[in-house]
Amino acid sequence: MGGGNIVVNKKISIIGVPMDLGQNRRGVDMGPSAIRYAGVMETLEALNFQIEDLGDIKISRPSRGAEQLQDNLRNLSQVAEGNELLAEQVDEAITAGRFPLVLGGDHSIAIGSLAGIAKHYENLGVIWYDAHGDLNTADTSPSGNIHGMPLAVNLGLGHERLTNILGYQPKIKPENIVLIGARSLDEGEKELIRETGIKVYTMHEVDRMGMSAVITEVTDYLKDRTDGVHLSLDLDGLDPGDAPGVGTPVIGGLSYRESHLAMEMLAETDMVTSAEFVEVNPILDEKNKTAVIAVGLMGSLFGEKLK
Repeated sequence: MGGGNIVVNKKISIIGVPMDLGQNRRGVDMGPSAIRYAGVMETLEALNFQIEDLGDIKISRPSRGAEQLQDNLRNLSQVAEGNELLAEQVDEAITAGRFPLVLGGDHSIAIGSLAGIAKHYENLGVIWYDAHGDLNTADTSPSGNIHGMPLAVNLGLGHERLTNILGYQPKIKPENIVLIGARSLDEGEKELIRETGIKVYTMHEVDRMGMSAVITEVTDYLKDRTDGVHLSLDLDGLDPGDAPGVGTPVIGGLSYRESHLAMEMLAETDMVTSAEFVEVNPILDEKNKTAVIAVGLMGSLFGEKLK
């Protein structure tokens, strides 16, 4: 079952998803270009990976003025179509024995990436590195923005255009999910976390325990119960001082140094079998700083070391 891990399998497929329809701030569709411009190919090639850049998924746009809420879901049809295409590409990459590295785009793209990945695993673990839980449904969402729903969708909660991509649901089990860096959770999300027992390390826990202890606990928790681990890293998990180019910044976040340490420790465990880096918005950024940080974190995840 499953694709290869980071160290053994030196083949990576990069898939860009210029999706900005899961929310209502423009610009995050340029995230994949910004990350490429920041040198993702060069960084990973220098670590002796064989990189295949599959380019960008085609995202259809609602006609001007036609952006609408359908069942309290913004741009449902276009978000679903884009995620279906992404799921197929990710599925093909894993089938070919390649590590899928997905570049976003807003976090709604995790619907498609996890649909394509989870079918290859019995018990896929998910590390959700994010300021937000992304556990809303149309019923609990204050905004109707689908980028606040992908984790709920992957648990089988939500509109079936989204939950049933590739014809199966749920994609993942709540006990195989760990949230790191949470500091902005809606009431409905808190309730769902309590009900399902999803493991959460808020900023409070990170501050008290330190990132090293958090990652050690997370890897101990996931290693026996999962047969692969997907890392879904939202750049808004980092503090806006470090990563300003995101659509929903929340102050008091993870530092760049803590995040590097987390990636280096995950690289040492050799557990991560797929990854996505999302919510880079160059329009809101300072000199492409957030994309450069994303590439730096990818370097650490794929084994870049100072010595």
